[in-house]
Amino acid sequence: MSKVTIISGTPSEHTRLNGVLNGVVNHLNGVGITPEIIHVRNLPSEDLIQAKFDSEEIIKENKKVEHSNLVVILTPVYKASFSGVLKTYLDLLPQNSLEGKTILPIAMGGTFGHLLMIDYALKPVLTALGATHILKGVFILDSQIKKLGNNRYELDSESKNRLVSSLNIIKTSLPEKSVSGTIL
Repeated sequence: MSKVTIISGTPSEHTRLNGVLNGVVNHLNGVGITPEIIHVRNLPSEDLIQAKFDSEEIIKENKKVEHSNLVVILTPVYKASFSGVLKTYLDLLPQNSLEGKTILPIAMGGTFGHLLMIDYALKPVLTALGATHILKGVFILDSQIKKLGNNRYELDSESKNRLVSSLNIIKTSLPEKSVSGTIL
């Protein structure tokens, strides 16, 4: 069975990026895939900041990535780059841990001026971790995500369509595996 892990690199619990995360999870559930989710902000901060490669929590989360065919990486854009929280976790992934995996980067930012962050900041780090099959990333403006309250969000139709189009590409990007009776 294909295994998917989502790495959420937002430092905030209440963020519009949760709307994107929920959209990804709902789409994957709809095609019979239950993804693992790593909320980097919930990992022990001391382990992240002090680069504790031997941390039980870090090792446990790294196993999720190791056993995945697809890794979806979600990040807000800060100062024209991906979040520092995400960087601290990526630094703790073993060398070549993304080798042989399909990677889908998804970023959310305040202006389309941050669109190139995926290609010029995030993709080089993913490549350094062995990723060779990085899908075209999805960039969503935070203004395209409406706050509904109670940490619930809704993507506008244009951004939702782009997200779904990228997620549908996954079907052709993963090795053929049976998932709930469906061939991906």
